[in-house]
Amino acid sequence: MAETSPAVQPIQLPPHDGSVLSVVDMHTGGEPLRVIVSGFPEVHGDSVLAKRRYIWQNLDHLRRALMFEPRGHYDMYGALIVKSELEEADLGVLFMHNQGYSTMCGHAVIALGRFAVDYGYVKAPVSPETQVNIQCPCGLVKAFVQYANGKTGRVRFHSVPAFAFATDVAVSVPGHGVVAVDIGYGGAFYAFVSAEKFGLDVNESRTRDLVDAAAAVTAAVKAQVKLHHPTSPDLAYLYGTILTDGKDAFSEEPSANVCVFADSQVDRSPTGSGVTARIALQFHKGLIPLDTTRTFQSGATGSQFTGKAVEETTCGDFKAVIVEVAGQAHYTGTASFVFEKDDTLNKGFLLK
Repeated sequence: MAETSPAVQPIQLPPHDGSVLSVVDMHTGGEPLRVIVSGFPEVHGDSVLAKRRYIWQNLDHLRRALMFEPRGHYDMYGALIVKSELEEADLGVLFMHNQGYSTMCGHAVIALGRFAVDYGYVKAPVSPETQVNIQCPCGLVKAFVQYANGKTGRVRFHSVPAFAFATDVAVSVPGHGVVAVDIGYGGAFYAFVSAEKFGLDVNESRTRDLVDAAAAVTAAVKAQVKLHHPTSPDLAYLYGTILTDGKDAFSEEPSANVCVFADSQVDRSPTGSGVTARIALQFHKGLIPLDTTRTFQSGATGSQFTGKAVEETTCGDFKAVIVEVAGQAHYTGTASFVFEKDDTLNKGFLLK
């Protein structure tokens, strides 16, 4: 009879040298989120945006180590909890991915809402819903977490002011000619274009073909369109391109899209900040009124978020809206990652 391994509770690392980083892993609609809970050095800066600059300049090797292989993968996404400069914030957060650090991430906010309540960042949670104020690099985002009998559930959040930056912008996309795109801001800037313009379907086409088309649009917009944001130059960059099913007019049926962001990273969820920007664009075009809920579906996994414009506002000279996005996050596990000193692959690697 084969010997059985002795049960070890909890599982511990054997003797080793090197530092350890501990994480809680979650996903929202299939899109991963690795929340770093201990072992990360102090991140300096008098604001979350300043902390974003500091980590990029001084601690980026840890992003690569946790997001890249062998501990992560090409499409891994992460969040580091930091102290906020805002008194009303329960926590600050820095988002990270395969290219750097984003200014907003809706799927992460949905997951962090649950995480913040479950891990004690909010004292005395209340039923049926507990508010969690999360300071993102783009600004303060208010999450509302279902809470009953000590258990967290679905999360909705209210965005920073979201707006249509430009519509029907003609960009020359190599291999595809001149393509008209919309550009919206939902905490980050996205270009939006129907996949049909490339002979593709967000629900049926190969992911590789969708990625190639979206990446070509992103490169063209970056080269041909100058973005600006009224409050900070740190926010004035194109995060990615969202290919849609072209169903922008309001319908009770879900509208599908696929977001390709950062270095051709594919969002498995409907993309929370993308839904925010898409609602802002549809409101700008008169396609959806206030307080009207629309469902958006990931062409990659079929998971769904809902979105609606809940309040008109402004952002500098732009007419803007506050958008409510809702979805469900789930836990997938916890891990403690060791960085042994003689491991030549500690800095991580990616296979493209």
